[in-house]
Amino acid sequence: MTSTRSRVAAVVGAVAVAACTTLAAPAAGFAATAGPDRAGPGISTGGGITGQAPCPDAPEFVCGTLTVPLDHGGRTPGNLQLDVVMTGNAHAPKGDLLFLTGGPGQPGVPTIKRMASKLEPVLKDYRLVVFDQRGTGRGALRCPGLQEDMGSSDLAVPRKQSIADCAAAVGPNARFYSTADTVADIDQLRRALGARRLTLDGVSYGTFVAERYALTHPAHVARLVLDSVAPQQGFDPLDLAALPATARVLRDACRATGCTTDPAEDLAATVRRYGNGAQILSALTGYEFVDPDYGGVPEILHEAAAGQPAKLQDFFDLVHREVDAASAEELSQGLHSAALCADSRFPWGTTDTPVADRAAALERTRQQLTAEQTWPYDPATATGLGSLLVCLDWPREQVPPAPPVHRKLPNVPVLLLGGDRDLSTPYEVLQKVAETAHDPQIVIVPGAAHSVQNRAADPAGRQAVYDFLLK
Repeated sequence: MTSTRSRVAAVVGAVAVAACTTLAAPAAGFAATAGPDRAGPGISTGGGITGQAPCPDAPEFVCGTLTVPLDHGGRTPGNLQLDVVMTGNAHAPKGDLLFLTGGPGQPGVPTIKRMASKLEPVLKDYRLVVFDQRGTGRGALRCPGLQEDMGSSDLAVPRKQSIADCAAAVGPNARFYSTADTVADIDQLRRALGARRLTLDGVSYGTFVAERYALTHPAHVARLVLDSVAPQQGFDPLDLAALPATARVLRDACRATGCTTDPAEDLAATVRRYGNGAQILSALTGYEFVDPDYGGVPEILHEAAAGQPAKLQDFFDLVHREVDAASAEELSQGLHSAALCADSRFPWGTTDTPVADRAAALERTRQQLTAEQTWPYDPATATGLGSLLVCLDWPREQVPPAPPVHRKLPNVPVLLLGGDRDLSTPYEVLQKVAETAHDPQIVIVPGAAHSVQNRAADPAGRQAVYDFLLK
């Protein structure tokens, strides 16, 4: 494992340095004329956001606080304070561009410098706005055991005690941390900004939030950028898109790097031998952030398939320690669990299903899954993924209604971005979401993994965003 360990460690170090580097501030000389999506006279252009002042660590941006009710239905008292940060051009000609982070559980405020740098070509025309969604950032829902077990991973398998401790820590208020609640927060933010319509740019889970906002408030959406697209029905707890996509992704990466084995066949043989499919998929979806060519992985899988799993175990340990490790402030697993368990549809139904009835329904699903649906993994992989297991044991609660299946997005311009090496949200999902848009523009970036705008070496995805937003 020495060569692979060195490769991963070197790239992880580079990613960490990039994430901590101060990035360029937005361009000076913002236009001051009211745009078509800006509210007219007498309507606030940010007055509902209190405490507005230059950000302490980035005075080129404006920081403030949005106060929202814990319960938008008004039955449970209490408020939440959500941190908001924006560029200073309150009267940008094209209005407000709200960037939505992923997870669920990732805060928005720490991304402002990076996103201002990535989106700099459009910031004379848009005011960039980001915020910490409820349960993230300074207000993160904290579950120390689950955080240690899963970090930033969707798929790492946690300890049962960690799940129980997290559910107890979050308590009955968990039902107020669904995506429906975040959608209501966004509309309150829109009003506080004085905007008639928002342009939404979502990445990963942020695309799901953007889709749900657009379905709930179609008249208040100007454009949608969906990067690394999640389906509007929500997270698939069985991950039946990523399982077969792994063969395509690994074989493409293998051809690009000149490896001489078949990593898909070796993965299938490894899963048959060790029954560790969930662990492999979790590690691969973490490693794509480090190296979209999955360098070293085909060799590791080839050895494991031949009965030598030591390097594979080293790979698991390294990804968990160096890639997936994250604090609650970086990605809250408490919020992640509360949101996914409230939003998703499982083999047992919803989280409103009695806990005692869920395991049998999950086992029936496992028995019905076919090799074609799960290869190069097995059915036990699909029913043994971390986020699904969290929700299997999550306490019963009332869940918000979901929109009708395959409901069309509003008739606004939609850009969908994906990478052909993405296992977190494979482009097969993007293509299905595109069917719900009226006239979608689709850009698949070769050699890119998850989060095209942020991470892709090829600038084609970012250029597509600039061209789309400036039309």
